Amino acid sequence: MAHDFDLIVIGGGSGGLAGAFRAAEHGARVALLEPSALGGTCVNMGCVPKKAMWHAADLASRLRNAGALGFESASVALDWPTFIAHRQRYIEGIHASYRRRLEATGISLLPMRARFAGPDRVECTDGVQLSAPHILIATGGQPFTPPLPGAELGETSDDFFRWTAAPERVAVVGGGYIGVELAGVLQLLGSQVDLLIRGPRMLEHFEAELTDQLAEDYRHAGVRLHFDTRLDALEQATHGIRAVTTPALDRAVFDRVLFATGRRPNTADLGLESAGLVPDARGRIKVDPRHCTAVPGIYAVGDVTADTALTPVAIAAARRLMDRVFGGRTDNELDLGMVPTVVFAHPPLGTVGLTEAQARQVYGDAVHVARAGFRPMIHALADVPLRSLFKLVCAGPERRVVGLHLLGEGADEILQGFAVAIRKGVTLDDLRDTIAIHPTSAEEVVLMR
Repeated sequence: MAHDFDLIVIGGGSGGLAGAFRAAEHGARVALLEPSALGGTCVNMGCVPKKAMWHAADLASRLRNAGALGFESASVALDWPTFIAHRQRYIEGIHASYRRRLEATGISLLPMRARFAGPDRVECTDGVQLSAPHILIATGGQPFTPPLPGAELGETSDDFFRWTAAPERVAVVGGGYIGVELAGVLQLLGSQVDLLIRGPRMLEHFEAELTDQLAEDYRHAGVRLHFDTRLDALEQATHGIRAVTTPALDRAVFDRVLFATGRRPNTADLGLESAGLVPDARGRIKVDPRHCTAVPGIYAVGDVTADTALTPVAIAAARRLMDRVFGGRTDNELDLGMVPTVVFAHPPLGTVGLTEAQARQVYGDAVHVARAGFRPMIHALADVPLRSLFKLVCAGPERRVVGLHLLGEGADEILQGFAVAIRKGVTLDDLRDTIAIHPTSAEEVVLMR
């Protein structure tokens, strides 16, 4: 049976685009179905606009500290509409770049939804059916709102990127990536933020010493942290939204409540049953290490799978997959063991590899830990109490670095190069043999003992 295309990609986010482009490079005839803006969550409601807001908050912080260093005091109030215009201009540039590349590579972009009509066939919104021997599911995820009374009074990270001003009082619910990042942004842009966290600490999967230090830095910045706090309901109050919590908050009325309580895969309306696929209880599609599903010819990458929910992971998985399917590669499975990642808090927190606790589970007593706690020069000059903390986790007699954790000024930029070295097996002695660049925060990584 003749097929309309060699590959159909459902979803035009980072993973879907990466897969489509790589398949086209190998000569495949590709159709990409995306009913919304190209780039998915990352470009439109995630990484890109989030980092833009992080920059705005970082600039506000630096302007506040400039007076202590002898500069004339300047306004730190952000004109949100003006900044949003610049943010959207940048995003539109990314959209335009994608459209040009899709046209140049001959990929058919269909701005509509698709549902499976069989294991090798999809039906578009307009009723037209398309077939291909290979179909890639890359529909991403969406914010999850917990089913509690009054939940409709709250908002999600998608809503945040439609805000045009910093509310005076904000409750952020959730201590993961999104909650911690948006709490820091809003506090520095003028809101009074209360961060509600169900557990005993934020960012529970990160190195505990660093998240403890980040909590202290957030307290210095004015964020009110509420650990071991459960949100039970939201209620409309006379002058805002009341958060009903256990234990109760001293000041529980807010102008806005922002849910950062996780994300769920966009798989509910894909007609997976028509293709012979059954998602798990969370809506995720099971894939093997090569990102193949249980149905031959159907693949999945990104937030619809159980992979680490990071844009670069989805991109890498999609490219490797298409190199195998259309490029003849057989030896390029994605290694998820040493994925570097950064939480764009204030200051940023970067990590790659094992935490100390994880390393001790694997290596027992053969673990060596080195730390460096300090104030970056810019904070010391302005007498700002924020502190950085770097931590190396090494294992075995050669003290190979199995984990690097950075909290502080420039951590986001420092981590990338060291992540390469760690994947290649760098040891503590290798780091010590490297001449430091002084004065920098990065030098602490090669000076730790």
